[in-house]
Amino acid sequence: MSKIIITCAVTGSIHTPSMSPYLPITGEEITAQSIAAAEAGAAIIHLHARDPDTGEPSSSHQSFMKFLPRITSKSNAILNLSTGGSALMSLENRLAAPLKVEPEMCSLNMGSMNFALYPIVERIKEWKHDWEKPFLENSDDLVFKNTPRDIAYILTEMGGKRGAKFEFECYDLGHLYMLKHFVDRGLVRGPLFIQFVFGVLGGMGADPENLTHIKRIADKLFGNSYSFSVLAAGRHQMQMAAMSAAMGGHVRVGLEDNLSIEKGTLAVSNAQQVIKIREIVEHLGREIATADEARALLDLKGSAHVKF
Repeated sequence: MSKIIITCAVTGSIHTPSMSPYLPITGEEITAQSIAAAEAGAAIIHLHARDPDTGEPSSSHQSFMKFLPRITSKSNAILNLSTGGSALMSLENRLAAPLKVEPEMCSLNMGSMNFALYPIVERIKEWKHDWEKPFLENSDDLVFKNTPRDIAYILTEMGGKRGAKFEFECYDLGHLYMLKHFVDRGLVRGPLFIQFVFGVLGGMGADPENLTHIKRIADKLFGNSYSFSVLAAGRHQMQMAAMSAAMGGHVRVGLEDNLSIEKGTLAVSNAQQVIKIREIVEHLGREIATADEARALLDLKGSAHVKF
């Protein structure tokens, strides 16, 4: 088996600040937690940005520049920027920062989907900001839009013109076939890095059978031209990641995906989750990839070719 890549998703556009005081919001907090996660063993840091005053998702170039240069000044980690942003953002807004900073790597959701977060409301007793509760409650009518036209635009602008490679986020089986469609159109060059995403209401459930099945279909569609990683939202994070490692895949953890370190206990940092999954995968006999080893495995353009 090749060395295992740990991705850490430091702060997302989904979880509200009220759910954990440890979720990084400001540029300084995102910087510090990203560096610590990299030092703990994460080769890739997946990044969103937030408004430091309200905690709301931010897509502005200025917001990202509050932490991108700081992280790269103290870490060799691969910085992977979201092109998903928030389901409330337009495609233009979602790409505002990535188009300017030209990162080595971006995430790319491989289709439109329901993104139902409203069950979380029942678990929150106090709200930090006025926007949080209405946003979650209204997610019973929330669709994340990423049409084939949107995907083609992102592939062309970020991949073809700026040389970024992608973390292809597949929330369902149909997303693999959409990826195959773009491979056949020549808009995607290998090697592919596919992130199987489980546990989001609207996508695949975090069932072991789903992982074995979608891996089997990916093998059929892409043969030896891809590697896979597993992201499981919430309480299934570590179990599904361990299964991925045992199957020869890579893993993703982080407070974007899960705010806890174990049942009933909040994680105090992203690095805490990285340390835990590193211990698990090393006990399974896997060796952790450094950032430069991950760059070679994924054929990235290198940190010298970004604009931050």
